[in-house]
Amino acid sequence: MAHTKVNDLQAFLAVARDQSFTKAADRLGITPSALSHTIRALEERLGVRLLARTTRNVAPTEAGERLMRSIAPLFDQIAAEVEALGELRDKPRGTIRITCTDDQIELCLRPMLARFLQDYPDITLEFYVDYGFTNVVEERFDAGIRLGEAISKDMIAVRIGPDWRLVVVGSPAYFDRYPAPKSPHDLTRHACVNIRHRPSGAIYAWEFERNGKAFTVRVEGQLVFNSIMHVLNAAVDGIGLAYVPEELAAPYLADGRLKQVLSHWCPYFQGYHLYYPNRRQASPAFSAFVEAIKYQG
Repeated sequence: MAHTKVNDLQAFLAVARDQSFTKAADRLGITPSALSHTIRALEERLGVRLLARTTRNVAPTEAGERLMRSIAPLFDQIAAEVEALGELRDKPRGTIRITCTDDQIELCLRPMLARFLQDYPDITLEFYVDYGFTNVVEERFDAGIRLGEAISKDMIAVRIGPDWRLVVVGSPAYFDRYPAPKSPHDLTRHACVNIRHRPSGAIYAWEFERNGKAFTVRVEGQLVFNSIMHVLNAAVDGIGLAYVPEELAAPYLADGRLKQVLSHWCPYFQGYHLYYPNRRQASPAFSAFVEAIKYQG
């Protein structure tokens, strides 16, 4: 059997993940030509082509994909263990990368950030705003945030907020121009501000419930965002009706900048949860973050 060095496998993983010899070489601290030689030698020893190369792109072959799926979790586990050992020497330290949406930051994370960062000055929190249901394992995030009902069973889920609902809101100026809808189906005759979670995905259909029966209404309007904060701002500006988290709208409802309609039709959703792979070795820094963000209600 061909003898394969661990460093060669790490070099292959770097190129396969970055899909670029230049980027991978920069991250590994070697030259692209040296990295190319390492990969070519590895392929010769294994007797299979691992990477398909063109003048512009590098991508794993079928054999490369199989090798990547099998060894990547092992190297990630080794890195996590080494990091955890280092952190045992001292107080919690390191960078925690979280994928989430901007409203989740506003509702669940912002209230705890100042105190947490003060208590743990050696921890850096990096939040990546994305509505596209990012795969935390493939994208190498420490954790993500989703509704509890949307988390797969192979993940650990920690509730970080109460059940919540979306509400239909509009500005007084908008309702001066148009009559308030009496039922969700009336929304099809209104200017509404939409949200599309992924560039290739469909526009979100507004979800309602009446007498235990759930249904959706597809609304139309001249504005589509991929951020709920901009949807809210458009409603405040009188551009149209919006369907936004009730807690986000609360300050504007309280001071009269927004009015709420159709409240009896708006269902509650299961609260937000932090989720992460169940095989993840929790570092002291990550454990401190989970404890700080955990819902106490």
